[in-house]
Amino acid sequence: MKTTAYLAFVLLGVIWGSNFIFVKWAAEHVTPGQIVLLRVVFGFLPILLFALVKRALRWEHLRYAHHFAVMSLLATAVYYFAFAKGTVLLPSSIAGLLSGAIPLFTFVCARLFMSEERISMTKAAGVGLGFLGVLLIARPWSSVGAISGLGVIYMVAGSMSVGCSFVYARRFISPLKLPAVALATYQIGLAMVLLSLVTSVQGIQVVFADTRAWTGLIVGLGLFGTGLAYVIYYFIVEHLAAVAAAGVTYIPPVVALVIGVFLVGDTIHPIGYAAMILILSGVAVLQLGSRQNVRRRRRRPEQGDASMWPLIRDVASSVEWAAPVGNKESSAVAMTAP
Repeated sequence: MKTTAYLAFVLLGVIWGSNFIFVKWAAEHVTPGQIVLLRVVFGFLPILLFALVKRALRWEHLRYAHHFAVMSLLATAVYYFAFAKGTVLLPSSIAGLLSGAIPLFTFVCARLFMSEERISMTKAAGVGLGFLGVLLIARPWSSVGAISGLGVIYMVAGSMSVGCSFVYARRFISPLKLPAVALATYQIGLAMVLLSLVTSVQGIQVVFADTRAWTGLIVGLGLFGTGLAYVIYYFIVEHLAAVAAAGVTYIPPVVALVIGVFLVGDTIHPIGYAAMILILSGVAVLQLGSRQNVRRRRRRPEQGDASMWPLIRDVASSVEWAAPVGNKESSAVAMTAP
């Protein structure tokens, strides 16, 4: 079964890394808002089916609807829209590289809004490396091979939005100890309702005239990139544990880069490759610092849980919130994908 889980691990990374090119194809015909609406609608269906099979949905969960609404905005509607806008303005490979910085922005949000979060030298080094990578991609000082600054801002805004959602979930949703799949269903479902209220559907049918565009949007982004991705991630966590599953964070930026350069023909400045190494190295160092905190906490249990690891470990763009490390039974989930 572990062999199947590792194959699913790779498949999930490929699915997430492919999302950016699907956005680019769809953007030739419809707006970013319409892309997000269709993605959420078709991504919601597999998640709902999975929740029904698991018998995870309960009427009494409605008392927490206000929390689900906040998560639907931060971790789905705003996050997906900002990433769609950024991807439209940037080469798909660059957008994919920037998505790898999500854990860095999660740490920043946690430091801003969670007073118990401490900054160690290891974590500071990780954040510094990662943000240096983001700066090298943007290169605001250079006009040669210039990257859209607005596109970078949208990607950063999306990362900050989902980062804040993780902090919100840690503080308000994780203590509820609700089933992971139930939370993902409520979050995506509410986002679908909200997006349908604010998104114009005028001209949305045009995308279905292009087989490549609608297949990438409906199947790639929706059914696979949002819906099936959650089911696969749940399977990975169940068989490899959340700590191992978090390693999938490193695959999508590389996949997006390969697709952009070899299939689309994106031209990447050599600095871009250095930036990717810096971002992924920064995430790795940041996670190392979080693990060190966990070890110290276990040696000094009386000091409580001030570790960022429960936050960072699952920022593979699909996040499982657990109280103790690896305890799926006490988890609450906010499922997202790049």
